[in-house]
Parts: sequence; C-alpha cells; structure tokens
Amino acid sequence: MPAPARLVMVVAVAENGVIGRQGDLPWRLSSDLKLFRRLTLGKPLIMGRKTFESIGKPLDGRDNIVVTRNPDFDAAGTLVADSIEAALHLARDCAGARGADEIAVIGGAQIYRAAMPYTDRIYLTRVHAAPEGDTVFPGLAEADWREAAREPFAAGPKDDHDFTLVTLERLRPPDEAPRGAA
Repeated sequence: MPAPARLVMVVAVAENGVIGRQGDLPWRLSSDLKLFRRLTLGKPLIMGRKTFESIGKPLDGRDNIVVTRNPDFDAAGTLVADSIEAALHLARDCAGARGADEIAVIGGAQIYRAAMPYTDRIYLTRVHAAPEGDTVFPGLAEADWREAAREPFAAGPKDDHDFTLVTLERLRPPDEAPRGAA
C-alpha cells in the first residue's frame, strides 16, 4: 500500500513577505510559472476562492479543490470544500486515485495559514524584490523547518526579478487533519 500523499505548499514570496496585490501577483515571473507547473502537475491542488478567481479557470492536469464558505459557489472543473479539513479529505481521495505523492496548497494567505499545521514541505520561491502589496505570507516558526534544497534562478527575458527556489522540510511531524472530515 503506498504511503499517503504529503501536504506541500507552493508559494512565491517577496523579501518583504508580500505574495499579492489587489488579487494578483505583484510581479511577472514566467520562469517561476513554469516551475509552478512542474511542481504541481498531476497533483491535487487546494486553493481559496479568491485565488481560483484570480487564476480564472481550473488548472489542467490537476484536481482543483476550492475552499469557500459560499454554499452557492460552483465552477466547472473544480471540487468545492467548505473548510481546509474537508479539502484535505477530498485531496487525499484524489491523490489516491491519481497515485500522486503530494497534495499542493497554492494560496491565498488564509488557506496557507489554515493548512500550515498539516504541511510537510514548502516549495518557497523567494522573489528578490520588495514590491508593495496587500497580501502577505504567514510567518514561519523557524524552529519547525529546515532548508533541504536551494536553487537560484537568474531573471530571464520574461521575468521581473531574480528568484531562488528554497525547499523547506518540517522538522517534526505535522498535525494530522481529522480523517472523518468530509
């Protein structure tokens, strides 16, 4: 029997903690979007409604699970959950059906905060800039994480900034999401 899929976060964070501005990214990083696709393809994704709406459509080749308190929310190509625990339950089922070894949380800030206790790994793109923004990534308790890998990227022709992909691994086992959540 395969091991259950680990919960990971995939996030781009500026040096000042900013992750968004007015419902969009405060930078243009085509190279990081390609990296995002590579890290998430074939995996269940968990995102908030605002993040889904900023993307504008389900991401292909992935199960798109949208967390929202709006009982009337309905978007073709998505699964809907009313809590992070319900989303994790759905994502585990999707991961099992796909044979995926990871479930990716992709934002926004409220979803990152809610998923943090259950997260095993963070793929953190550190954007080497300090743009203005209205959304920040929740703080990390440094004692809980260790850097497992670091890969620098120079800005390409379609990138506003240099960036570094930092992989963080949790030092202690994450909290267990309730198994009975539906």
